[in-house]
Amino acid sequence: MVTGAVLLALTYALVAEDRSATVSGAASGAGGRPAPGDASTGDMGSGPVLKPGAAVVERYVRERLTVQRDDQLHQLLIESGIALGVMAIASLILGWLVAGRVLAPLRDMAGAARRISADDLHRRLAVSGPDDELKDLADTFDDLLARLEGAFEAQRRFVANASHELRTPLTLQQAVVDVALADPRADAASLRAACLRVRAAGQEQERLIEALLVLARGQRAEPERESVDLADLAAGLLPEGGNGPRPRVDAELAPAPLVGDPHLVGRLVSNLLENAVRHNVSQGADGWVTVWTGVVDGRAALRIANSGPVVPVDQVGALFEPFRRLGVERVRGRAREGAGLGLSIVAAIVAAHGGAVEVRARSEGGLWVEVVFPPPAPERRTGPERRTG
Repeated sequence: MVTGAVLLALTYALVAEDRSATVSGAASGAGGRPAPGDASTGDMGSGPVLKPGAAVVERYVRERLTVQRDDQLHQLLIESGIALGVMAIASLILGWLVAGRVLAPLRDMAGAARRISADDLHRRLAVSGPDDELKDLADTFDDLLARLEGAFEAQRRFVANASHELRTPLTLQQAVVDVALADPRADAASLRAACLRVRAAGQEQERLIEALLVLARGQRAEPERESVDLADLAAGLLPEGGNGPRPRVDAELAPAPLVGDPHLVGRLVSNLLENAVRHNVSQGADGWVTVWTGVVDGRAALRIANSGPVVPVDQVGALFEPFRRLGVERVRGRAREGAGLGLSIVAAIVAAHGGAVEVRARSEGGLWVEVVFPPPAPERRTGPERRTG
């Protein structure tokens, strides 16, 4: 409406200016010619002479042309206003129809999105049509739903497994206490043994809760940033000889500096070393663990390999899921090897630091694990470099 009104105003001004020039030129031409009957013979018998009536003729012509110009401009204004109104109504109708046709997919997408809830994240918009902005928006939303579905499923599994893991030591504690209280002949020794079993179950529960907290901390968006050296961390966490047969540990530790959370990176190294020692060959056999730190393409890297049982290649990826234990079932009365959160914590810490972890199953048995951290960012200098000396 605004642009149409401006266009008509410009047209009206140009036509009015052109009409004014035409009126002036026509009136001047009419005033310079003698009107019929105005020529007469002078007293001296000379030729024809113009009478003063020429000015009257010019004024008359100018007035008539001005009236005609005003009528034409008025008619132009009325017709332009009618045309503007007709085009405004037509534009509103066409704009309503076109906008409705264009926005129809958006209404369908909004309706489908409102019908999707946490219980049916498997549904998708699945918009068909040309490859335009709307289809790109719908495909992006479908990708978001797929990621949300995976996250919700992982959360459901995690909550179910965590509930089971936390309930098991509580059930054991209650059973031990009930048995001790139900025995009328219980003496101090039996009660002490029951207390020790309850204490052991409580310690297992405490370790599980601590592992869950570390996992949650490792999954946060931005960990602390400090200078860390993988070689120093690994050297301080290498397993030492103790009671019973332990696998041989060979270490080759070269400096591997990185910027990250020292506590989380230390827990990562500790979990990998504990898994390599715990999931090794059976007692009495010649087991081994190798640890290597260094820099690969400017990035700090940690490699740990161990001997142990053969791991099926198709089950390597499942080891990073929480509470997954390879070959160990949750059976009462059977000793469990850890809570099944070691590699899950490793994956969460690596993801929080923007690194990458790769695990391969060795054909002879055991695993080969490599963790690579991003290169440290250059330090920012807030002022001129100070010179000493």
